[in-house]
Parts: sequence; C-alpha cells; structure tokens
Amino acid sequence: MTFSSVTFLYFFLPAVLAIYYIVPARLKNAVLLLSSLLFYFWGEPRFAVIMVLTALVGYAGGMLLSKVEKHHWRRVVVVLFVTLCLIPLLLFKYGDFFIHNMRELFKLQLPHLSLALPMGVSFYTFQIVSYVIDVYRQTVDVERNPFLFVMYVSFFPQLIAGPIVRFSDVQVFLRKRITSIDQFAAGVLRFVTGLGKKVLIANTLAEFGKELTSTPAKSVLSLWLIAFAFTLQIYFDFSGYSDMAIGLGSMFGFTFPENFHYPYLSKSVSEFWRRWHISLGFWFRDYVYIPLGGNRGKRLSRVRNLLIVWLLTGLWHGAAWNFIAWGLFYFTVLSIERAGFSKILDKMPSVLRVVYTFLIVMLGFVLFNADSLGEALIRLKGMFGLSSLPFTDHVSLYYARSYGFTLIFAAVAATSLFKTLWKRLSERSSKSTKYVLDYTTVFGVVTTMTLVTAWLVNGSFNPFLYFRF
Repeated sequence: MTFSSVTFLYFFLPAVLAIYYIVPARLKNAVLLLSSLLFYFWGEPRFAVIMVLTALVGYAGGMLLSKVEKHHWRRVVVVLFVTLCLIPLLLFKYGDFFIHNMRELFKLQLPHLSLALPMGVSFYTFQIVSYVIDVYRQTVDVERNPFLFVMYVSFFPQLIAGPIVRFSDVQVFLRKRITSIDQFAAGVLRFVTGLGKKVLIANTLAEFGKELTSTPAKSVLSLWLIAFAFTLQIYFDFSGYSDMAIGLGSMFGFTFPENFHYPYLSKSVSEFWRRWHISLGFWFRDYVYIPLGGNRGKRLSRVRNLLIVWLLTGLWHGAAWNFIAWGLFYFTVLSIERAGFSKILDKMPSVLRVVYTFLIVMLGFVLFNADSLGEALIRLKGMFGLSSLPFTDHVSLYYARSYGFTLIFAAVAATSLFKTLWKRLSERSSKSTKYVLDYTTVFGVVTTMTLVTAWLVNGSFNPFLYFRF
C-alpha cells in the first residue's frame, strides 16, 4: 500500500482518521500503533517482524543506557546496540553486494543470499540508531514505554521514506498533542499538494523518461532530456512524499521537520545539500561528520571526514558501485568548492550560479539513475558528444513537444514562484478577496484529488523512487 493508491486514499486513511478521532484520548496511540503495523504488514508481511524487533533492540539499548553510569561501559553499550540495530540493514541491503564483490575479487564460490529489501529499512534504522546515540549523549530522555517507542518507529506517515524523524522531534507529541481545525486543514492541504506532485507531475515525467529510454535510437538530445526529466522527477517524487508525510503528521497532531527547501534554486552544491533531503544531511552531520572531527583539525583530516561521509551517503542510497561513484562525485565537487571555487561562485551572477548547480546535480543524477556504473559512464560520454551518437533525432523531438508543457511547468513549480505569488496575493488582498483565495484553495484540493483519482484508476502501479532505498 502506498500513499498514492486508491486503497490508501479512500479506505485506509479515512478509516484510521475516523477511528482516531472517535476513540478517547487514552486510546489514540493504540490506534496509531495498530494502524501503522497494519500499513507495513499490508505491503511487507515478512519484514514487519524485523522492523518491530529492530525497534525493540533500540528500546532495550536506551533502557540499558539509562541504568549504566560508568562512561566506558556506556560506550560499550552504545556500540553494541548500534551494531545490533544496523545488522538487518547491513544484511538485507549490502549482503549480496559484499558477496558479489568477494566472488569477483577472490574467485570464491560463495552463494548469494538473494534477500528482498524491506521497505523503509534505511529510514527506520537511522531513526532507531539516532535514538540510541542521543540517549547515550543524554540529549534526549529515555522512553520507558515500549509501545510508544514502537509507535514512534513504525508511525506510517514517515515509515517508508522519511523524513528521518528523530525521537527528540516528536517525544512531546507521543504523549500529548492537540489538533486544531486549522492544523488539520493545513495537513490536508499539504498532503494533497504532495499527492499532486507525485502522481500528476512525477509520474508523468517518469512516463516521458521511460519512452525516451526505451527508444533504441539514442542521441545527445535524448540523453540530456532523460537526465533533465529524471532530475525533476526525483524531486517531485521525493519531496511529494515528504509533503504527504508532513501533512499526515499534522492531521494527527504531529509536527515533522521539513525535508526540502527549493533545492534547485541553490547557488552552490554546498547550498544544494542544505536544501535537499535535509533530515538525512543533518543525520550524517550530527552522527558521523562532527564525531569524526568535522571542520576541526588539519586539512587532511577535514578531507578524510568529508570523504567518509560521502562514501556512506552513496552507500546509504544503494548497494552498487554507481551509488559509491555518486558519493565520490559529490565529495569531489564539494572539495573543489571548499578549496576556493566558492569564492569564484560568489562573484558570478545569481542566475549563472543556479544554472551551474543544477547542471552539476543533473550530472550526479545520471550516476544515481543508472543500473550500473558502466551504463552511467556510457550515458555521460554520449551527453558530451564523446560517442558516435547524432546530436538529435526525430523521436526525441516528438516526445519533447508532447511533454513540453509538463517539463516547463515542472521546472517552474520546482521554484518558489507559485508560493511567492500566492503569499503576496494573501498579504495584499482585501477581506472579500481572501474569501476568493480560500475558495480557490478548496477548489484546487478537490480538482487535484479528482485528477489524481482519475490517474490512479486508469494508471499502473506507481511506487515512490525512494522505496528502493
């Protein structure tokens, strides 16, 4: 079950909301826990037990840390329980990758595990690990109620693809929360906005990319169009999910951290990573980069710290060499910016800086989107005319014209233009005009839901891109 499915939109969510607001306050957390376990069990019945057991391991680690006082024993406990929490992620996500490379490198006859990847394992594992480390650091109070902790880990709005919600973000809301009509309405608006981004924009861009990718006759133009479409698609897909998660959280009285802030308006790659997948960036900063020494120490140490973070960031996204190359690519670009290129960027016009950043990000997503490192290198060679491909072809021009409006609209919608215009209208409008804006908002929600429903009824399965991570 996904957020962008008829089953979720018209059966699961309405039923959960109805029950949640009918039952007394003391039963609301039970409703959320049971509905979250059902949500995960619906799509991954085999792995629901693993998710719950991993959560209980994290809970046990926190409880033990609250009882151990000696520093050296606390260090032993935190290392032990962080390792135990990471075992499912390492086994299911990286087991076959490790075995495959050992077979190739040492010519060993090791059998592959052939394990399916549990949905959301990277996200909920990082949440549990962050909790154990925060309890060790004594920056968060230990949770003594195992049911509340499992609910925190399994809470269905952010379970599958984030944002990575730390325990400190929601600890207060786990026990007491009040949902106003305005907050609920804002949550609905945010959810429907994300739903529209995913279904109407990201899915359409995915169709465009699929048509071009499946065309045997490639050209320089087609490769650039594929890269451009995927760069927009993954933004609307992932930010759309984050919008839906934040909106759902708001409907139940939770406040989740923002995960995107118009990243394609960034004027440097460094700024891009402060705006893209914000919760993941903060996670690596607080639990890897700073503990390694961060920006402190000698230059070689700072370079080492950055390299480790980006190797791990690449591996976090996938167990394949193209993801490692993607991480190394950003390590290289960020190192160049830190070494002095950022000063050159500061002197350039803002438009050129935005274009520079977008091009770098788009090239990075070529590595990210490829099935293998070899395929990514072939695409990059073709994009820069280093192969025998023609510059253009009739098929690419045909699809570019057919999907031209979607591409232009998506490019504009990825900026803050629409939000800025709406904000200015709201601030300058009279009381009567504000009524018009309110009715326009309601009309937009209804229209979006109608179009999304029509697309889902007539369309095919449309999983979120980050489900595979």
